[in-house]
Amino acid sequence: MSPLYQSLQGGNDDTQDNGSYYESYCCSQCSDAHHGTGRLRGGGSSSSADNSQGRVYYLNKKAEEQESWVKLGQQFEKETGIPVQIQVAANYDETLRSEMAKKEAPTMFQADGPSFMNQWKAYAADMSQSDLYKNLSDDYKNRVLNNDDGKPIAIPYAVESYGIIYNKALLNKYFESSWSSVKSIDELNNFKALKAAADEIQEHKDEMGVKGAFSSPGMDGSSSFRFFFHLPTVPLFYEYKQDGVDMNTVPASVKGTYVKNMKNIWDLYITDTTVEPSTISGKTMDDSTAEFATGQAVFFQDGVWIYNQLKGQSVADEDLGVLPIYIGVKGEEKQGLNQVISNYWVVNSKASQADQQATQKFLSWLITNDKARKTISQDMGLVTPFTTFDDPVYQVNNPLVNANREYQDKGFEGVVNVPNPSHQWEQDLGGALLNYTQGNGGWDAVTKVFTDNWAKEYKLSYAQ
Repeated sequence: MSPLYQSLQGGNDDTQDNGSYYESYCCSQCSDAHHGTGRLRGGGSSSSADNSQGRVYYLNKKAEEQESWVKLGQQFEKETGIPVQIQVAANYDETLRSEMAKKEAPTMFQADGPSFMNQWKAYAADMSQSDLYKNLSDDYKNRVLNNDDGKPIAIPYAVESYGIIYNKALLNKYFESSWSSVKSIDELNNFKALKAAADEIQEHKDEMGVKGAFSSPGMDGSSSFRFFFHLPTVPLFYEYKQDGVDMNTVPASVKGTYVKNMKNIWDLYITDTTVEPSTISGKTMDDSTAEFATGQAVFFQDGVWIYNQLKGQSVADEDLGVLPIYIGVKGEEKQGLNQVISNYWVVNSKASQADQQATQKFLSWLITNDKARKTISQDMGLVTPFTTFDDPVYQVNNPLVNANREYQDKGFEGVVNVPNPSHQWEQDLGGALLNYTQGNGGWDAVTKVFTDNWAKEYKLSYAQ
């Protein structure tokens, strides 16, 4: 049995749009007609695969986890004989719409929040009797996404954290410098201190041996999600908290109370950095990651998921730390890292009963099988909310995860990653940020998108 991979760029068929790509893996028999591409390079099959038991087709959103998913699919098929197909989509929404229209559609897919599920409720099976839901930690049963009848239809499978990753060795070099005004990590607990440190590092970058305080805030499609999805959560969290808004809901409108504070940190990102602001539209996630991983920058906004790309590089594990994303809000000295649940598993209710049962069996296997749990926790590095992962052997070995635990142990308040009305709102915000950076628009335009476009997208996403 050999896995089948494919990488597609461009094209005119019904599997992709606008240069999106996906890789495919089939453990069992597959055909060009099934994928609709006509461009498969080779194939894979297993004599043990038995379609009469149903099938599993998972449309995965996380490219960095694809290799591990391939291995899990192979192992499950070997043990059960149930055929498994796994694809990863870069342009997920378009690919999902395309794939779900096919006869052999995905039997399970990923959701990233309430607005996404609002569009896919008709395709989401009731998970209340599933092993997945039954083994969900009590602390996270209130974080599932429900249908109109209050039944859980999307189960969170990963709890991630993010903030401003930093290089401890370089930061200590800064602390020990005669010209530094911030002298310890304990003092670096608010935006004022962060700005002072970043400004001074930028001013003395040659002495520090770096190209800039922050790695490039790339606005290429591979990197921009950090700033139109991750970054706005901080001002939204403080607004929701101040106004008493349920953090699991999408309100019809927002005030943008703390958008001016978001400007604080964005201005820091685009001035105290490794590149000229005019170039960030073409800077990629790989660029930003490499700059930090090779010691060219002290700070790097990202999350626990990036550890696999950092380990084994110039920055040793013991030199990896994470700061909260400070924006200059009162009380942020006790702020923890951002806590994000944007990965949910959903079973396709339109799939045949045999396929749904096979998929539920696969999901149950993922959270109970010893090899699967080790792969998920150690190879993928996912912190999962299932009680079946409570044993220390299934705890993630990741210094960025450990940094998050340290904030939690201190009792610092994590920033809940609140949902927004649509991906279009995110894209519009990213465009406004880029225009501001390149001098083609003021910050008022960013604020206008933040508030006005929110209301517009809410009406489009939630119109009955």
